[in-house]
Amino acid sequence: MDAIISATEWAGESAGERPPTLLDIRYVPGGPPGRPEYRAGHLPGAVYVDMDSELAGGPGARGRHPLPDVAEFGAAMRRAGVRADHPVVVYDGGLGWAAARAWWLLRWAGHPFVRVLDGGLAAWTAAGGALTTDEPAVAEGDFAPRPGALPLLDADEAAALARRGLLLDARAGERYRGEVEPLDAVAGHIPGAVSAPTAENVGEDGRFRPAKDLAARFGELGAADGTEVGVYCGSGVSAAHQVLAMAVAGIPAALYVGSWSEWSSDPSRPVATGALPG
Repeated sequence: MDAIISATEWAGESAGERPPTLLDIRYVPGGPPGRPEYRAGHLPGAVYVDMDSELAGGPGARGRHPLPDVAEFGAAMRRAGVRADHPVVVYDGGLGWAAARAWWLLRWAGHPFVRVLDGGLAAWTAAGGALTTDEPAVAEGDFAPRPGALPLLDADEAAALARRGLLLDARAGERYRGEVEPLDAVAGHIPGAVSAPTAENVGEDGRFRPAKDLAARFGELGAADGTEVGVYCGSGVSAAHQVLAMAVAGIPAALYVGSWSEWSSDPSRPVATGALPG
């Protein structure tokens, strides 16, 4: 099954007799929860899922958005109506990062049928799709997480991958180079990592670039056939978007969820700066 779905395709599937479960993951990095925006208008049938409290654990030594407790994540998905044998579509209100985080978590936890609405809410409204303030009453789902369906890296594994394969840093270039660091204690990047800003995965309309263009982009960065690839960012959210972009391009990649927020919290870990991997 494809990893993304267009607004036109969603219009057709949502009109069917048994449409996929639809999750709204409205989220602004560093901003307030997205529930007020959801209540002001969302895609018909969508159930709101909170990025910070349901798709991540509490911030700490494991990073700003560590993996959630598996049992709590499963309970949140069941409350949202997620079923093990039924497709799921996720979207957010802008960057696509939070939707990608939901996609990655569900796929990592063993759900086989998850797609991201390409371009999110903006693509839906641009295509003439209507919004509603009606909040659906959904039946309890039966999804039970079985982690391990997608590859996951810890800090030591990410460091090793930077030496033997390809570790991509999905943050903006100035953060990779160590010129600025608005969120974490130390500026720079994991030694050996290659800069690959997430923003370059999409066009001006927020939708993914064509698969062949993405494949060419990642190939130029070093993702040749047989190369083991991993991705990190600041806290494991925009990096999930990078993993999704690589899935669109047909390239498997592992996610380092702790990312720079975990890596930089340990003063014993090395830090590189500048434009080169180091």
